[in-house]
Amino acid sequence: MNALTRFERVDDMFPELFRRFMRPVATPGMGLDIPAEIRVDVSENDKGYEVRAEVPGVKKEDIRVTIDRNVISISTEMRRETPDDKVAKGERPLLREIYVGAASRSFTLAFEVDEKAALAKFEDGILKLSLPKKAEASSRTLHIQ
Repeated sequence: MNALTRFERVDDMFPELFRRFMRPVATPGMGLDIPAEIRVDVSENDKGYEVRAEVPGVKKEDIRVTIDRNVISISTEMRRETPDDKVAKGERPLLREIYVGAASRSFTLAFEVDEKAALAKFEDGILKLSLPKKAEASSRTLHIQ
């Protein structure tokens, strides 16, 4: 009897490897800005959505969340803590992987969000959004006279 084995696509098994595979190699002085990623976890319940977004290394003042009906956008500016001019004399940077620039992420939810009741909290590099679903318009049957 033949045993069938299901093989996963290689890029599904090693997403980080293939996500970075085609990126250009940055060397000092090249000025290549490779954007950081904002990773999210979204869960749903009867009343709304809970979103957890990984936004490490930024201040809460630099994060912007926009709600447009059922489209959620998270954007931020990331800055290096030590500027280039603070490198000690006689030293030269060999490797720089810390991204300086902007990162953004947008996604669409199945239901519209009540933006007035939405809450956001930022703690330890994790942005937590509580997004209640907008109350559906109540329907009524008109009595015809």
